[in-house]
Amino acid sequence: MSALSLVIRPEHPDDDGAIGRLHARAFGPGRYARTAYRLREGIAHRADLSVTASVGGFLAGSVRMNAVRAEGPAFLALGPLAVDPSFEGRGVGSSLMRAALDAARAAGEGLVILVGDAPFYARFGFAPVPPGRLVLPGPVDPARFLWLELADGFSARVSGTVAGA
Repeated sequence: MSALSLVIRPEHPDDDGAIGRLHARAFGPGRYARTAYRLREGIAHRADLSVTASVGGFLAGSVRMNAVRAEGPAFLALGPLAVDPSFEGRGVGSSLMRAALDAARAAGEGLVILVGDAPFYARFGFAPVPPGRLVLPGPVDPARFLWLELADGFSARVSGTVAGA
């Protein structure tokens, strides 16, 4: 961000419309068919753990956290992480990831799952979910189904099909 500063802040309720437009620009209409979107259908995201990035008055990025569960205690599903195409490659996504994970840790959350690009998310500590441990409600490339344990031993307490909490 050369001329304008990137501002990372918690999501506000009045951000919803701009975030919807950002998702449309970043992912297009096919986003609704993806397994990760189907997992989030019908559940409210955790606004207390969701974060936005703005440059001037423009919403450049957003990441949301959603409460989910399988067998065992509830945990988080991260996503979508969206960056406006005009800001890609400028560190916006990384800044959002750090802020969202910091918020989840501060809230005492134990585990975060996501579907995404393993090389990008590995820099934050994400690794593939062991085969058969957790199952999403639709097809997903196992190499893209990732998790990050925030509390030691938490991942050993969850298994089965993931659904909204």
